[in-house]
Amino acid sequence: MVRLLVLSALVTAAAAFSSFTPRNLPTHRTCTSSQTTLSMKLFDWKRRTADESALHTVEFTLDNIRPAPGSRQRKSRKGRGIAAGQGATCGFGMRGQKSRAGRPTRPGFEGGQQPLYRRLPKFAGQPPGPGHQKEIFNLIKLDELNSCAEGSVVNFDSLFEAGAISKAKYNIHKVVVGREDFTAKGVTVQAHAFTQAARDAIEGAGGKCQLLSKTTGAVLEA
Repeated sequence: MVRLLVLSALVTAAAAFSSFTPRNLPTHRTCTSSQTTLSMKLFDWKRRTADESALHTVEFTLDNIRPAPGSRQRKSRKGRGIAAGQGATCGFGMRGQKSRAGRPTRPGFEGGQQPLYRRLPKFAGQPPGPGHQKEIFNLIKLDELNSCAEGSVVNFDSLFEAGAISKAKYNIHKVVVGREDFTAKGVTVQAHAFTQAARDAIEGAGGKCQLLSKTTGAVLEA
């Protein structure tokens, strides 16, 4: 009788021990297949299960267009606690020059060494910056010349004194076509530049176009 009790106790203990034995040990693993079923779309890190099979087949309109997955992210709230991810020092570290308030260095500063803009050679006659790609003119419209008398010489100064135009921001002036028709006859217009349509309109009405120098203001051609 005692032997039966001891034997039943041993069986119960073995069953309990086997229930707590981990099943993920190398001895318990069974290699069913060498291929994995893991599939991941690298471009869609926000919505891994999004169905984007019809992206290249549907025509984009205002009612179905949407940003690319992962391109729109939430605004980073700095200095609002550690839960936001950029709390306390806001990602600038605890000490050092770049952690202080305000811009610590000027643009182009390289810590005291010779900066790039001083190491590169300079070309004579060229500006040290990006330079200007186009000239900006003050525009004079043709319909502002309609009040001029026939045979008169017209330029920016005469138009400003007559009150036909207001003051200009730039010192060089260009004559362009306005919204209204050009009705002045036989006027001589002086400016630093003319559009081809404005030149044709002035000369078609019996007038002349005189080109001025952009530096001295002298008449270059009649």
